[in-house]
Amino acid sequence: MSGPVAAAIDVGGTKIAVGIVDARGCILVQGETPTAPELGYPAGLARTSGVLRRLLHECGLSVDGIGVGSTGPIDPETGVYGEVGTLPGWRGSPLAADLGRLFDVRVAVENDADAAALGEAAWGAGRGSRSLLYVTVSTGIGVGMILDGKLYRGVGGAHPEIGHHVLDASGPACYCGANGCWEVLASGPAMESWMRARCEAPMDAAAICELARQGDPLALEAVRREAHYLGLGLANLVTIFCPQTIVLGGGMMRSADLLLAPALDVVKRICTQVPVENTSIVLAGLGAQSGLLGAACVWFHRAGLN
Repeated sequence: MSGPVAAAIDVGGTKIAVGIVDARGCILVQGETPTAPELGYPAGLARTSGVLRRLLHECGLSVDGIGVGSTGPIDPETGVYGEVGTLPGWRGSPLAADLGRLFDVRVAVENDADAAALGEAAWGAGRGSRSLLYVTVSTGIGVGMILDGKLYRGVGGAHPEIGHHVLDASGPACYCGANGCWEVLASGPAMESWMRARCEAPMDAAAICELARQGDPLALEAVRREAHYLGLGLANLVTIFCPQTIVLGGGMMRSADLLLAPALDVVKRICTQVPVENTSIVLAGLGAQSGLLGAACVWFHRAGLN
């Protein structure tokens, strides 16, 4: 094969996806392993590197580098984890250095939302957008920002944790220390927690949404609540940034048929002080592969190849 090839690793709170991706954004081969953060970082690193070695053997290729998109905080320069609520005990773990040592290649790391923003801007629904916000709604909520064509970083290279901006200070407590932040109100676990308090049978967000499609009243109420808070958070992003494009991804967007229209109604109703009609809010063009392709794009972007 001609042209550069990158390994891609997408670290989420539930699973770690691994793939081999070429410079056109084509996934050549892929696999996954449970994150199982309770087993510790060394075990997670061993499982991830094992999957990558197996994939490299299967496709008979070597890679030019490794791109990582990970739930954070994770330092994009050092590849070292901060305190991650969904990865307890991983703080201080040097993911980039460890992967570089194991595979003897350069490793580039970004927060998973930043990674997906790069991927959608290069290969997905955000192509051509100078200002793009990628919002992932899954186990948590994260936002990657591309402003004036450049990935935005805060002071010291920090990734802004927009999923933890407060929508309702009287709302449930979040591990971040706030009450009623966007993540604790509109993530998948938020829907599950709300439903669990009202229904004896525990179920995940996908099952709740399926019940809603069947007309279950309590599930429909859970969906209405989810869409309302999703819309409030999006309305804040439109009001503050007036972006050209907002791209929505993550596991909860598999239920966009239930959530998107009412969320957009909230945005249109609330965003009265900005030209809301100039912002396109669309589903991720890379679909379920946005995390993995975003991780690959981290390396291609850092290497100046896209």
